Amino acid sequence: MVFGPYSVLVDFALMSLLLFIAQIIRAKVEWVQNLYLPTAMIAGFMGLFFGSSFLSYVSPEAVAYAIPFSEEISSYAYLLVVVLFASLYIGNNSGQSLRATVSQVGDTFALNMAAEFGGFGFALLVGGAFLMIFIPEISSTFPLLQPAGFIGGHGYAAAIGTTLEESSKSVWGKNDAVVVGQTFATIGILCGIFGGLAAIKYATWKKYTRFVKGSSELPESMRTGFIAAKDQRTMGKATLSPAALDPLTWHALLILIAAGGGYFLYHLVREVLPVTMPMMCLAMLCGVLLQKILVVAKLQYTVDKQIITRMGSSVTDYLVAFGIASIKISVVIEYAMPILMLSIIGFIFPLFFLFFVSKRLFHNYWFERGIFVFGWSTGVVAMGVTLLRIVDPDFKSKALDDYSVAYIFISMVEIGIVSILPSVVAIGFVTGNYWYSLVPGAVLLSVGLLLLVVTARRYGVQSGDGAEPRRDEVNDNDTDAVGIESGEETAI
Repeated sequence: MVFGPYSVLVDFALMSLLLFIAQIIRAKVEWVQNLYLPTAMIAGFMGLFFGSSFLSYVSPEAVAYAIPFSEEISSYAYLLVVVLFASLYIGNNSGQSLRATVSQVGDTFALNMAAEFGGFGFALLVGGAFLMIFIPEISSTFPLLQPAGFIGGHGYAAAIGTTLEESSKSVWGKNDAVVVGQTFATIGILCGIFGGLAAIKYATWKKYTRFVKGSSELPESMRTGFIAAKDQRTMGKATLSPAALDPLTWHALLILIAAGGGYFLYHLVREVLPVTMPMMCLAMLCGVLLQKILVVAKLQYTVDKQIITRMGSSVTDYLVAFGIASIKISVVIEYAMPILMLSIIGFIFPLFFLFFVSKRLFHNYWFERGIFVFGWSTGVVAMGVTLLRIVDPDFKSKALDDYSVAYIFISMVEIGIVSILPSVVAIGFVTGNYWYSLVPGAVLLSVGLLLLVVTARRYGVQSGDGAEPRRDEVNDNDTDAVGIESGEETAI
């Protein structure tokens, strides 16, 4: 069948059906709830296992019964990343300076940045060295895809994978970078879920947690996904009169203008300059420009950031689902050994960061803050929030509040990583100097270590075994902690 506009409609309709089924399963099947898998991930696995790529390995005859996705669903991930990045700064009216942010969030800012720099640096340096020794025939750009998937999730994986494929066909001649990146992103989320739950169970046993005794009973909505009628809240404000233009249309058109601007600017830059910038970054810059125009025109009040955020979150759901569903089993099998090797390395770093770095350098609520970092550095921010909610049901540690402020500036650094790092890493492969690819890893790891030193000098290094309360902490273990008494069955 020729690919056309109705092919896109059918693909999104089929994925919407899978998301619907997945959400019903999440709401009704208890053992699925206990896994805390995002609905988009469940839908993605359904699309993968009932798609032609997987069924062709089961039986050639089974392909006839595969979900009839088009052959272009693998391209949707990056398309959705462009739309997501276009929405990032629309409606952002924060005028807070970097100095004020660092002063407010302190060690949260520095340690989250250290985790990101360190995660990329560790994968490129240590993972790259391992591959050069044991699998020397593989591309030296391969290790970059592990932190792209683990730290950045399916969005980063699509963005960095696409940049590697476009920067030089000699790097990824078979255009498998995106697929490998999506595979890493999927593995990362699974590591975050099961590794995080195991870490929480160990931490409650060692009395590292401050708000739970043995385990935490999440609200019903966190398990099923549906919010009870009495707890439902509005998603945003109506900033326009529907008689003129629907408020949702207004917010959607702003995002699409920025995304379209990024597309046209990308092709313009390719014709004018010898280097290219990722389309998603240009879309984000268009979003910044559009927000400035709204401010100058005194129309910033017409944009509700909460609605923009919800739209971006909706895009992420489809991004994750299509990312997983478009994984090619043949590619995974071909690169099974390096994927396994780098996944182990990618899991070791955030685990080390949690129990050694967070334990010594966070000045309060170290495990609550650390498990949040563990969650987002193995999957997505939503996974970090889920793990944090288990050990801090009411968010008393302020870990999420501090991160949301710090992320205003963390996101700028992330844009730089996604824009520049793939091209820098690819230089070593293109020039034939494979060891050059280790240099960016050493630099990033050094920056991460420097941030740890700065944090240690500013806040000090914490002593003890991690069970003792620290300054500004309220130990709810002695009062109203949520959890189980001895003899009750654990939920973790």
